[in-house]
Amino acid sequence: MDSSATAPLYRDITDFAHDMPSWVQHLAEIWTELGLLVFGVLFITGWWRARRADETALALAVLAPLATAFAYVCSEVLKSVVDEERPCRTVVGAAASLVPCPPTGDWSFPSNHSAIAGAAAVALAIARPRLAWLTVPLALLMAFSRVFVGVHYPHDVAVGLLLGAAVSAAVVAVLYRPARSLARTVRGSGAPAAALVSGPGRSTERSTGTAGRSRRRGRGSRRRGGRH
Repeated sequence: MDSSATAPLYRDITDFAHDMPSWVQHLAEIWTELGLLVFGVLFITGWWRARRADETALALAVLAPLATAFAYVCSEVLKSVVDEERPCRTVVGAAASLVPCPPTGDWSFPSNHSAIAGAAAVALAIARPRLAWLTVPLALLMAFSRVFVGVHYPHDVAVGLLLGAAVSAAVVAVLYRPARSLARTVRGSGAPAAALVSGPGRSTERSTGTAGRSRRRGRGSRRRGGRH
């Protein structure tokens, strides 16, 4: 994409950033660098929660960070092909970036942060649909912050979000069945390390419930037989 197409919007957003109170600027600086850690925490808590759920939940929880990593690789490959210079170095008349402008060679298109955020948001929402109300706004906020602090064009973050979301959804769709089968195999192995990673799941509860129902049916049959 021609970077000049979104350069005016970039100038407007960076001017807006400089008009904000200093505490808002500092929050944006922190979020744009550390906000991805929130998705990391959600990955870990999602996996921990899925350890006591069924194999489907466990497979989706494990696939979420894997799909996000794959989206990052795709974004990095595209970035190395396009070689777009950062707007904080090329846009004439723009306000200075709030954070140091990345060096030449750390290209602008697409935004890796936005690709990771978009991928994580979609993968986590697939694993736990009720999380979408949290993950989607977080991803949008991450993408906006990259323009707000002055290190990306608007089209960089828009494409990054879309790329990350599309790659993440595709990876989950392709690997879901193998991952579910693997989760079932790991849980059935009985190895201590496997139990730590995969958790007890619901299979034990189902087996106990089935056995209990069989015993109750057996007792009922014996009682009926005694009456005859």
